[in-house]
Amino acid sequence: MRSNTLPSHRTAALGALLMLAASLVFAGGNMLQSILPQHYGMSSTGMAFWQYLIASVLMLPIVLRIGIGKFRTRRPLAHQARALASALGVHVFVYGFASGVPIWHTGPLFVVIGSTLFLGERVSSARIGAALVGFVGAVIVSGVGAERLDWPALTPILAAALWATTDVLTRWLARDETAETLTVSLLVLITPNHLAILLAANALAFVLPAGVAAGLPFALPSGAGLVLLLILGGLTAAAQYLLASAYRSADAAYLQPFADLKVPLAGLLGWIFLGQTPSIWFWPGAALIVGASIFIFWAENRLPQGGQASSQVAG
Repeated sequence: MRSNTLPSHRTAALGALLMLAASLVFAGGNMLQSILPQHYGMSSTGMAFWQYLIASVLMLPIVLRIGIGKFRTRRPLAHQARALASALGVHVFVYGFASGVPIWHTGPLFVVIGSTLFLGERVSSARIGAALVGFVGAVIVSGVGAERLDWPALTPILAAALWATTDVLTRWLARDETAETLTVSLLVLITPNHLAILLAANALAFVLPAGVAAGLPFALPSGAGLVLLLILGGLTAAAQYLLASAYRSADAAYLQPFADLKVPLAGLLGWIFLGQTPSIWFWPGAALIVGASIFIFWAENRLPQGGQASSQVAG
């Protein structure tokens, strides 16, 4: 592990900027994940499988440029656990989305808890407050609980817990491994994990809730749909790389309010490009998320250098 050559305030600012960029790219991917099933008849589970396979292929030039030997890891089981948690989160989320559940997440709260308990990150009142305010804003934007409260409505909580596990493992691995290794390992491992989950869900269809076993929907769209799927794969690769880079720069607990920004960003992109008019609750919810991000950035940069969000990254 090497000391970061940048002042810690600058690395924290870089981490926030990278997470903001990742949130924007994730929001763009969410928009395409809505378009492909609705307008091109693509299965949501099949889409999840193909987008990560395409993302893996798109990362091949980076692997060849850096050299396969540079991607060796001392923690293969941790990488596999991270990929499995991410893939499970995708499938749980897709099931909830297909059941009509609104897009929302409590991931930041799980990440703050996980990063505190398992990573030993500092938890200040500012971090806890910003995470709570961002969470409330995400719930308001998404309108969770306004129409239903049943098993599918609870799936976003499980998906968020799984993705938070992925984020905490990413931050832990980022202390010793490069963003390229973190990105490539996730994308390469997540595809066979997706396939294994699909096979297991169909084998256990008799004990799972209706709609969980979706068969093996691997049909590809044609024409514009295929182009959009390729773009989705590219956005997936870019988002994962930005996310891994952000976690190499700053603490997971500090970055979570910036991760919350993907919720209002997805709403804005849907409004601009798809004509999906936001509800009246969108604006106060978005204001809370943006306010939480601004507050934590201001609060952390007021600290002395030694108390900043991050003073080391791995090398």
